[in-house]
Amino acid sequence: MTETRQRGEHTVEAVVAMEKGAPVSVQTIVVPDPGPGEALVAVEACGVCHTDLHYREGAIGDEFPYLLGHEAAGRVEAVGEGVAGLEPGDFVVLNWRAVCGVCRACARGRPQYCFDTANAVQPMRLADGTELSPALGIGAFTEKTLVAAGQCTKVDPAADPAAAGLLGCGVMAGLGAALNTGGVGRGDSVAVIGCGGVGDAAVAGARLAGAARIIAVDVDPRKLEWALGFGATHTVNARERSPIEAVRELTGGNGADVVIDAVGRPETFRQAFYARDLAGTVVLVGVPEPEFQAELPLLDVFSRGGAVKSSWYGDCLPSRDFPMLIDLYLQGRLDLDAFVSERIGPGDVEEAFDKMRRGTVLRSVVVR
Repeated sequence: MTETRQRGEHTVEAVVAMEKGAPVSVQTIVVPDPGPGEALVAVEACGVCHTDLHYREGAIGDEFPYLLGHEAAGRVEAVGEGVAGLEPGDFVVLNWRAVCGVCRACARGRPQYCFDTANAVQPMRLADGTELSPALGIGAFTEKTLVAAGQCTKVDPAADPAAAGLLGCGVMAGLGAALNTGGVGRGDSVAVIGCGGVGDAAVAGARLAGAARIIAVDVDPRKLEWALGFGATHTVNARERSPIEAVRELTGGNGADVVIDAVGRPETFRQAFYARDLAGTVVLVGVPEPEFQAELPLLDVFSRGGAVKSSWYGDCLPSRDFPMLIDLYLQGRLDLDAFVSERIGPGDVEEAFDKMRRGTVLRSVVVR
């Protein structure tokens, strides 16, 4: 792609969802130079996530057109006034939770739950002047994007951008569901229901934490094989037997210490609830559809004890977690490369959505 430049703006090509349900297309967009507190990032790689498809389908909002893409890594090209600790040339992973530092969550020392995260103030636009809505406040299926400076997390530049960028959403969600939300510890038993990208990241997180038994549950034998590669010790095909019975059988009749639902359907949530041990933890990290309802006997919720949690972005703090996980990747202890199923161009995003629906890839990654 060829960028053209006028004073104060950049004209580039990007993948845009123009209207609900319509195929995405490559459009010419205009990206302004950064203003106060903003950063301009030259995007080197961006993963194709289910969230992008949700935007295209109108399942997240109706503020079309959407500039898609958010699992991204690249180089800072310019920063605006007042930006500290970030400069041109820095290699960064983009995040969609740039903490404010002053809201009630931040003030209580829990910035991973920040309730007032920042995005760029200036809009990016189509060539005709129409304002774009960037996916998760990022919009990274483009040569360059404008974000809040706090959405840029510096990491070791030795990392492959295609792998590093996946920490920006799905892989971090799964890793964090195990490491942060679930609090998996050494010797624990863990079950993960749903072994796509997020679920396999949860498997990898459980292995990093030292879990003794990691049980992968899915209906697709191919995905169960993927899970073994990320550290699962046992697999359960949910088409062939009850996940609840299988997990209990593999844990001495008790259930797992931590069960992670990476699907987000009523039936998988119920399986997770009853597959855990007494006083165990259930973590919901799969994103449910708006109409989904889950019903459980309140006495069972009380009598089984433990905790039922949802995991927001893996309860991560990007400034803390991204550099640490990239270091583990470079040490060979976290195989982020294995999540990259294919490297594609911007014109291949619609086909990547189809592969994602069919479950034939973990992640397609748009590379520059």
